[in-house]
Order: sequence, then structure tokens, then C-alpha cells
Amino acid sequence: QVQVVESGGGSVQVGGSLKLSCVVSGFPLENYAIGWFRQAPGKEQEGVSCLDDEGAIYYAPTVQGRFTISRANGNGTVYLEMSNLKSEDTAVYYCATQCGLRHSGGYYTRYYGTQLDYWGKGTQVSVSQ
Repeated sequence: QVQVVESGGGSVQVGGSLKLSCVVSGFPLENYAIGWFRQAPGKEQEGVSCLDDEGAIYYAPTVQGRFTISRANGNGTVYLEMSNLKSEDTAVYYCATQCGLRHSGGYYTRYYGTQLDYWGKGTQVSVSQ
């Protein structure tokens, strides 16, 4: 059974940092892309970052230079390190076994079909003044 579990969210002040973790079990994560998404109240879901199966990394322009995605070798964990947080970063953050985001060079997507589409329940990030 595949499980996707995010953690590491919390409340921070503007300019602060957080490190989110996404643990994927029962899934050969090293062979697939993994993406971080977020959804703020009243807004559409937004792709934030993607680490594809060849190691290429993509960021949305809104987080470029402030967020870093990485994968821990061998244990099915992907991280999203967030620094210089802004109030507009407040959202529920999800990781998923797919990617879809607009980046500076265009649009990147990886989707492996419904049977390989797994999402976590999300972790709340709140950034206040």
C-alpha cells in the first residue's frame, strides 16, 4: 500500500524558514518525479517545485531562489526547504507522485496515470507579520 505523508509545517514570521518532509512508502520513488504543490484559501492549487526522475529540478517563479527541493537517497523522502518566507506563502502544502508547474522556462508536467497518482493529506504553513 502506497502512503504519502507530509510533515514539517507550522507557523512562522515573515522572513523565517521551514523544512517540509514528504515520506513516500510502498512506491519506487527513485524512478518517478515528485512534486510539491500548495493551495491557499480561496485560491487554485499551485505547483511549487518538482524533482524529476532524472534529477532535473523546477521551481515556480514565486519561490525561485527561496525554496530548495531535494531527495534523500534510498529512503523515499523528499524535502522542501523554504527560506525568506512571505505572507503569500501561507497555504497547505502537498507532495504528490506527479508534477505540474509553471517555471521560468515554460510549463513542466509529469503524470503517470491515475493508478500511479498518489497525494499526501498536506501540511499547513502559516506566515505572519
